[in-house]
Amino acid sequence: MIKRLLAVAFIFTCASVAWAILAGAIDSRTNSSDERLRSRVQSAWGAPQTQFAPLAEYWVSVPTRSVIYDKNDKQKETVEKIQQVGHSFFPAASDVAVGLDLEYRQKGLLWYSTYKVGFQGDYEFKNPDTAAHKIYISLKLPAAQAIYDDLQFTVDGRTVEPVIEAEKASVNMTLAPLEAVRLRVRYRSQGLDSWSYSFGENVNSVQNFHLRMATDFKDIDFPDNTLSPSEKRRAGPGWQLDWNYKNLLSGYRIAMAMPAKLQPGPLASEISFFAPISLFFFFFVIFILTVTRDIELHPMNYFFLAAAFFAFHLLLAYLVDHLDLYLSFTIASVVSVLLVVTYLRIVVGTRFALREAALAQSVYLVLFSFAFFFRGYTGLSITVGAILTLFVAMQMTGKVRWAQKFRSGAMPPPLPANQ
Repeated sequence: MIKRLLAVAFIFTCASVAWAILAGAIDSRTNSSDERLRSRVQSAWGAPQTQFAPLAEYWVSVPTRSVIYDKNDKQKETVEKIQQVGHSFFPAASDVAVGLDLEYRQKGLLWYSTYKVGFQGDYEFKNPDTAAHKIYISLKLPAAQAIYDDLQFTVDGRTVEPVIEAEKASVNMTLAPLEAVRLRVRYRSQGLDSWSYSFGENVNSVQNFHLRMATDFKDIDFPDNTLSPSEKRRAGPGWQLDWNYKNLLSGYRIAMAMPAKLQPGPLASEISFFAPISLFFFFFVIFILTVTRDIELHPMNYFFLAAAFFAFHLLLAYLVDHLDLYLSFTIASVVSVLLVVTYLRIVVGTRFALREAALAQSVYLVLFSFAFFFRGYTGLSITVGAILTLFVAMQMTGKVRWAQKFRSGAMPPPLPANQ
């Protein structure tokens, strides 16, 4: 018995090494292709977008005087020049509407969270000076790697053609002293992973600000160091989020991270990495069942059972390249269970293969692996399963005389095939 257990332990160790190699191979395939595939997605769809608040600027001519000295440090002459001094200011009021529609794109073993965005911003700018000035209002476009459809600038209800230069769109107009003007900007675009709205590079003062964001997805996530919405409510399949500020001083942004889809590559790698735990539980249950029922299993039988388990992870790793993740999981599960059941039907018997072995494999391979689909609950699920397994094993073996079992040099022959 001891020699057989050592042989099974050796088989288990070899299987664990094979799973570690498989998990490393999947992880390497995923990571090595991520950067290349991400750049392809960005070139075709767009990059993460950050929309900056528009900025107004004007210049004032200021006379300056400089004194020129001779070599004896005596005043030689005075030169007067006109210097242009720039002034900038942000909107006096902002009313922004953003619509985000999530659309996933798959490349290789990874899904990318792409989205379409509809943007409209209504801004009020007021000449802060008591003199008339030519005001230049510029809007920095969210990303260089992006497309902008139906880009419109409207000044006081009149459509104007913006000047596009260095990733900025700008318009200009002359404002009388303390005169206000309303600017509307709208466009449709698309991006990747996240969308954000920034009030500027540094800490800025924001007045009379409102942003309403509508999503078509329910799993909303606000990245770290961003502002949470003032109000939120469910709207159809997604959310309506509102940010309202009367007088805000902040260096934080408003941002939304697109929900990530379950990634086939990392998931298959993680399931393979933890597969030895699954096999350990299965071997443990099979060992308890065979000991309590005086069924003999040779270490070579355990070897083939381990190979059937490994077939599940190997098949899953390469199916997810071509098929839906859930369909790939189902096919791999069915193939592995059939391998075990049809094999044990010959070795032990039909009843044991279809009832005990199939049930144990369904729990410790299929359900164990499926627990990785539920982020945040995987550890708890496995822990509960381990405790229940321990309870059942303790109840089944409470009257087993282990000293006698391990002292016995031979076990009874296996059950007939019809048992």
